[in-house]
Amino acid sequence: MSAIATSPTSPARTPRALPGLTLTLGFTLTYLSLIVLIPLAGLLLRAAGLGLEGWWKVLSSERVLHALALSFGGALIAAAINAVFGTLIAWTFVRYEFPGRRLLSGMVDLPFALPTAVAGIALTALYAPDGWLGAPLAALGLKVAYTPFGVILAMTFISLPFVVRTLEPVLAEADRQYEEAAATLGATRWQAITRIILPALLPALLTGVTLAFARAVGEYGSIIFIAGNLPGVSEIAPLLIMIRLEEFDYAGATAIATTMLALSFALLFGINLLQAWSRRWDSKGVAA
Repeated sequence: MSAIATSPTSPARTPRALPGLTLTLGFTLTYLSLIVLIPLAGLLLRAAGLGLEGWWKVLSSERVLHALALSFGGALIAAAINAVFGTLIAWTFVRYEFPGRRLLSGMVDLPFALPTAVAGIALTALYAPDGWLGAPLAALGLKVAYTPFGVILAMTFISLPFVVRTLEPVLAEADRQYEEAAATLGATRWQAITRIILPALLPALLTGVTLAFARAVGEYGSIIFIAGNLPGVSEIAPLLIMIRLEEFDYAGATAIATTMLALSFALLFGINLLQAWSRRWDSKGVAA
């Protein structure tokens, strides 16, 4: 019987049931190139043909600037609102048992299941000046539909599940012994929340907020109905891109789309850096 000699620096390969790195990496790069990289590269090349002067001419319009500010500002506000109330909802579903909990938990996923147009029509019918909620609010002097407030409301509605579903697994796996130890040592409930619970939730919360922001900033169907699409008042950037395309103004649509891409990338990159810093800070705290 002969022995198979293997080099100490290059151990024998262990057979695997699944493909190795070369094949899987090739599939990954091919798929990402076809679905993501090539379309984005085409957009950037089309925008490069405008030149800085043409690009600035499109973006310096007051209508375009207002649409971009409403889209990104509204998405940030909606993500901040869901960061607070989404955390409370996730905490309630995970930590407490009460009648109807499963039903309420399933309702959180409705923005995922509903077509965006259906969600927009429902919100408009509810918050219109003659709607069930819009009429009493209008009597108080608060108009929701066809205003920027309606845009933020729609963004909050469609982005809520991202925060709730991101936090629930983390809360379910959290060790409650630290909370009990803090209570034993005399910590108040607020101290336990701010010093034990929230630091552990922060990376997942930032992830949920990032997903919520990304979903809200690109939303179209559920917003256009309740927004009213008034230029300079409640017109969002995705709608303005569609208007430019319908007017065969491909240069203007490309300039707006490229700007949205650049701003979204910059904001998401900043949030990811903050998330990475939070994880490093949390790991140092645990090690200490």
